[in-house]
Amino acid sequence: MSNIKKYHRAFGVYGICVENEKLLVINKNGGPYINRFDLPGGSLEDGETLSQAMKREFFEETGYEINIEENIGVVDFKLPWLWKEFTDIHHIAVFYSVTNIGGKLSIPEQFDGQDSLGALWVSEKEVSLDNASPLVLKAFEWIRTNNLGIDAQIFNDWKVLK
Repeated sequence: MSNIKKYHRAFGVYGICVENEKLLVINKNGGPYINRFDLPGGSLEDGETLSQAMKREFFEETGYEINIEENIGVVDFKLPWLWKEFTDIHHIAVFYSVTNIGGKLSIPEQFDGQDSLGALWVSEKEVSLDNASPLVLKAFEWIRTNNLGIDAQIFNDWKVLK
């Protein structure tokens, strides 16, 4: 077997929304983080700006309208994911601090490409690599330290849950 890795590069925007020391997460229904908690967010549609994508994705996945408070920074993650002709994913994530300004938590409309089964609030002690994406763990690290770091996080032993 070949040890040559073929990376799928994914780029997306993700919102960190904290209330009462809990983080808003979604139940992920696709991709390398399937069946784990993940941050609300995702890819840009054609012609969409980062902030437009953040507001749209957050609303689609949670039911909340948001205000973007701050662009926190960019983080990248590398992990194994067998998808199409790829062996791994290089996930580049722009993190935003956001606040809820309206709407209500709701079960998202299910359409092709919708990968949220709904949102919920979790505390840091409720999450681990066994039930959450690296993005969620990085969000809690940022909440604690106000720092994202600069180095990619690499998960060579990542298991995609079925």
